[in-house]
Amino acid sequence: MMSMETIYIPEKYRILDGAALKMIAIVTMFIDHAAKGILYYGYLIPRRPVSQGTSLYTIYQFYRILRGIGRIAFPIFCFFLVQGFLYTRSRLKYALRLFIFALISEFPFDIALYQKWIYRSHQNVYFTLLIGVLMLWAFEWIGEHVRASYPMVFLQAAAVGALMYLSYIMHTDYNYKGLILILTFYLLRFHHPLAVTGGAVAMCWEWPYVLLAFPPLLLYNGKRGRQNKYFFYVFYPAHLLLIYFIRLFMLAAFPA
Repeated sequence: MMSMETIYIPEKYRILDGAALKMIAIVTMFIDHAAKGILYYGYLIPRRPVSQGTSLYTIYQFYRILRGIGRIAFPIFCFFLVQGFLYTRSRLKYALRLFIFALISEFPFDIALYQKWIYRSHQNVYFTLLIGVLMLWAFEWIGEHVRASYPMVFLQAAAVGALMYLSYIMHTDYNYKGLILILTFYLLRFHHPLAVTGGAVAMCWEWPYVLLAFPPLLLYNGKRGRQNKYFFYVFYPAHLLLIYFIRLFMLAAFPA
């Protein structure tokens, strides 16, 4: 884990371990996806149009607040992706695990959030995280094997650019902007407050919700906490399927 010498937040305020931060991430992610999969598609869309001044517009504003709360999740996932990349025993197994769960999650992602059996215009976040790991791996490998400074920087920039373009054409969740955040956390990893601040700047396109996303990371104490890593992997496709079935029940029980 991150060395405590690099963290300058007073110890008494560093109250969140890795398990607690990941729980915050999955809860806020569930809020975000439930807002879109249930409230938006299960209630607002069947009753549209949404007109200002109506009760439906009030619900729509509540929906936007819930989606804003959901912005907390992604930076936490990206932060721990970098931690996982740095400390995993096998980067190949780490990447393969992300790839497997990306494939497993794609159908639940499409059906829960886009009402399509196959939706090619947006891929789930595991693909973004997988490309992020490949980006960091390439960046680090080039830095270790290319000694001359200018060729090294050129090749690193080319690798990063190519993988960002890949995420863009694949339409992965957060696409190249998510990779910028991952790279920022990696480059600033030796100074925790600076990494968090840099991450907030890298995610400025989510203003003002970015203000919610990064304070929890400042409270990270560098400890893993009690957790089962596969719970967090499985939760993603499982919660999407749950949202889909809740929406089906809602549409049947409360038709427009």
